[in-house]
Amino acid sequence: MSVEHLLAFVLAAVAVVVLVRWIANHTGLPAAAMLPVIGVGYALLPGPNISLDPDVVLTFVLPPLLYSAALDSSLLGIRRNLRTVVSLSVVLVLLTALLIGLGFAWFVTGATLAAGIAVGAAVAPPDPVAALAVGRKAGLPPRIVTLIQGEGLLNDATALTILSVAVAAAVGGDFSATSALGQFVIAAVGGVVVGMVVAYVVRILSRPISGDPLIANAVSLSTPFCAYLIGEEIHVSGVLAVVVAGLIVGHHRPRAASGAGRLQTSAVWRLVDFLLEGLVFLLIGQQLPAVVRGLAKYDTSTIVIAVSITVGVVLLLRPLWLVLTQSLPRSLHTWLGNDRSDKGEEPLTGREVVAMSWTGTRGVISLAAIFTIPLVTESGEPFPDRDLLLFCTFVVVLVTLVGQGLTFGPLVRALKLRADDNDQARVRNEARSASVEAALGALDDLEAEEHDDIHTQVIDTMRKQLRTRLTRYRGRLALLRKSDSDVTPVSPMYEAALHVRRVAIDAQRTELLRWRDSGQLPDEGLRVLEHELDLEERLLPDRPVRR
Repeated sequence: MSVEHLLAFVLAAVAVVVLVRWIANHTGLPAAAMLPVIGVGYALLPGPNISLDPDVVLTFVLPPLLYSAALDSSLLGIRRNLRTVVSLSVVLVLLTALLIGLGFAWFVTGATLAAGIAVGAAVAPPDPVAALAVGRKAGLPPRIVTLIQGEGLLNDATALTILSVAVAAAVGGDFSATSALGQFVIAAVGGVVVGMVVAYVVRILSRPISGDPLIANAVSLSTPFCAYLIGEEIHVSGVLAVVVAGLIVGHHRPRAASGAGRLQTSAVWRLVDFLLEGLVFLLIGQQLPAVVRGLAKYDTSTIVIAVSITVGVVLLLRPLWLVLTQSLPRSLHTWLGNDRSDKGEEPLTGREVVAMSWTGTRGVISLAAIFTIPLVTESGEPFPDRDLLLFCTFVVVLVTLVGQGLTFGPLVRALKLRADDNDQARVRNEARSASVEAALGALDDLEAEEHDDIHTQVIDTMRKQLRTRLTRYRGRLALLRKSDSDVTPVSPMYEAALHVRRVAIDAQRTELLRWRDSGQLPDEGLRVLEHELDLEERLLPDRPVRR
């Protein structure tokens, strides 16, 4: 494929991703399910196709996806629900991989335990993207959102570490449970250490570069690749290093980064996620016809048994595990994910267990992970049952994305498992009030220092602005505290203020454009002033004004 054809292919793929995202936003259909289907359709047409290289997927695709997810996760939230998160993201992943591996070794003709564990590790981690996209629209409580995020983040690292150990055993032709467990522990512990070191270095670098958003973004985009390469170079888990680095950096980012840097970094990573996930789904769907053609060498019964084992374990083990960990005696909860004596972590309710059971959609991580399986072993022979493993993973992803992805929203609404919007708004306004009071205290301290009359005037002006804001927040709090409903009450004054601010911003933009079009304001000046208005508008809520 020539450079021009490759560029045309990429542009066409981006256009498809954008179109599918627009359709998904207007229909509620999961984009993650539509993109592979489109990729399959393209592969059936005459024309050039692109084959996915396992090393490219593992080196260039997984690190940025995992790091971006880690940046947006809550380290404190994961710590508060650590036992449940560990239960789902470590123990359940290990059990899933082991059961599928044993199923392949016992019932699939010619399959090895290592190959079975490899596919089990690939399909073990749920992808939180689809579940959270639907769940947030349905109003999932913050605790369930944190559990989904924490599980989806740590289970990727666990699964990919298991996968690398299983693939190494399969490639070398020798699998020992004791040796594999030892390799897993070494890879996991080493990955955590590397991630912590990389995060520490990034935090040190962030201080002198925080004033330049472009440099800060360059460092941010480079971090996952550095963590991964260092981890792999010293033969520990590079993916776990990426996840740990992302969690720590994301936790300290509010202190280390400037406001402009955070705005830009957040926008850059959202774009990376959007394009990378979309393109990967398309490309992976494009590989399916070739995988299906590779199934010709297997008996139909072998394919059916392999798919049944993979899908059955994925669908049945998760709800069974959640019920088990919530119903066991209290003395066993320390080992299996949720010690009820721990006041910091409440057990899941019945409705929460049902909802969490249905958040097991598999996605881009599973598909990308299975394509990291090498084509040949050390002896030069084809990797055992590679096409069968790929096909099983495809089926699991499609079944969970379509089956669970399309029904998760109605299930959440039927369970009436909604976040308390009123309570969340109250906490946010209490925090806003506390921050303004801290600012007023800082002005009092500044006023006590030696300063001239100009400083006095500036301090008085700022104090008036802060007191006006504090009065508005306290009025909002009073309204929220009086409300008995879970739905955030509407304040006519607040809604009117939002409407007036938006009208004023729109009028300013229109006038600035008129100045630019008449030649009175150069484009460079327009961009500076427009950026100021954009930042002001960004402070307003995303929701439409209720009038």
